[in-house]
Amino acid sequence: MPRTEGRVTAVCLSESKGTVKHRVDQARILEGFGLEGDAHGGDWHRQVSLLAQEDIDMMAEKLSSIVNGSFGENIGVSGIDLSSLPIGTRIQVGEALLEVTQIGKECHTRCQIYHTTGDCIMPRRGIFCRVLRSGLVRTGDPVTVLD
Repeated sequence: MPRTEGRVTAVCLSESKGTVKHRVDQARILEGFGLEGDAHGGDWHRQVSLLAQEDIDMMAEKLSSIVNGSFGENIGVSGIDLSSLPIGTRIQVGEALLEVTQIGKECHTRCQIYHTTGDCIMPRRGIFCRVLRSGLVRTGDPVTVLD
């Protein structure tokens, strides 16, 4: 059985879409929106993006300039195979409650992330969620798969 508990390794946001996100100490995740101040927030199914820290670390071994946020992810998570979670799975991230709505995504163009890193693992390994309950998220917070 896959691990159901992990930790937040980074919280990241960006002011515009298609760009590398920058780390912040903490962020408020808003119900029905996403991370406060993040360009990807809004009334849609991809309000918050998560990527496994293990995947980020694997890519950083190939290109040392890769850091948390390089792939446009909002939250880095260690200890859980995120891409194995089925759609509809609920995840407690810090104080917030998220629901998985999409695994990976199709990239129609080569964005800044691809040009910066030489590859974008987000389309294959990232997950996207909508926010069911608001709350604060910080690096080090627990991440728990609820169902």
